[in-house]
Amino acid sequence: MNSSLEIKKERPTVMKVVRQHEYGTPEVLRYEDAPIPKVKKAEVLVKVKAIGLNPPDWYLRDGYKMLPPEWQPIVPFPIILGTDISGVIVEVGEDVNQFYIGDEVYAMVRFPSYGPSQAYAEYVNVAVNEIAIKPKNIDFIQAAAAPMSLLTAWQFMIDLGHNEPNPLQPNKHEPVSLSGKRILVNGAGGGVGHFAVQLAKWKGAYVIAVASGKQEKLLRELGADEFIDYTKDAAENIVSDIDLVVDSVGGSTTGRFLKTLKKGGALFPIFPLGFSGADEAEKLGVTVSATQVRSSGSQLSELADLLDNGTIKVVIDSVFPLAEARKAHERAAKGHIQGKIALTV
Repeated sequence: MNSSLEIKKERPTVMKVVRQHEYGTPEVLRYEDAPIPKVKKAEVLVKVKAIGLNPPDWYLRDGYKMLPPEWQPIVPFPIILGTDISGVIVEVGEDVNQFYIGDEVYAMVRFPSYGPSQAYAEYVNVAVNEIAIKPKNIDFIQAAAAPMSLLTAWQFMIDLGHNEPNPLQPNKHEPVSLSGKRILVNGAGGGVGHFAVQLAKWKGAYVIAVASGKQEKLLRELGADEFIDYTKDAAENIVSDIDLVVDSVGGSTTGRFLKTLKKGGALFPIFPLGFSGADEAEKLGVTVSATQVRSSGSQLSELADLLDNGTIKVVIDSVFPLAEARKAHERAAKGHIQGKIALTV
């Protein structure tokens, strides 16, 4: 008998998910039953092993309150949060010939979008152009923790990889050369930050990491040449002649790094909303640029080699079972995350 038919026959029709029926604090997250999604053309169904958490998870849970009202999403409740998964393919849809049942994979699912990614679940359907074979030398938790944060660092710093209009600025975001340059990474201990440090070092940059003091040992192990404890010193007051600042914190305070940059330098705020220093940047001859990370199976396939050979390491802050997603969000709310938070299924 065909193995795919066997798996379809034996698989239940209902799965456990974490859903919310309203916006709010972590208390709105409910562990409950939902139908297993049906696989469409050019999709695969993945039995999820682990899920990576990212800031858009809690932004959407809360209703994106930091955005202007006209930008806040309207979604059909109930919704299932999450984008980053790793797991095993249990069904392939029509016209899928590059993946097979039993393949171990990882993906950032349907991002950017509000609501339909649906990764906090036992099963997720994923378009084949968003998925890649899981790196063999890391576990499912590490693989699930990588996609959004690593793709963000990659698309900001190395290769944008698409020609979609930039929703954050009129011009296309373009990475800059890193070899031999002085790069400062703010928020270096977090999800995007710890990958940015490693990618910059891999490309031959001199890396200055800014984070809390407890993260110094880790960041030096990941390749940082200098470390600044932001609880003791304001980086913008003690560094200069920087070629690129990657501000993985971003927001309204990112403009303070403009004075650290040399003329012709660049500031990449990962979260650019609230920045109001465009005129100052122009006077200083500094480029300020950002982009929206997008799902890319081809880039995840390329990154799998770097994860496999240890060039890029995934740091895990904490792990919770899917049923305790609420506790994972509470952990995120405390801040000072070292690397990534993950869920196991």
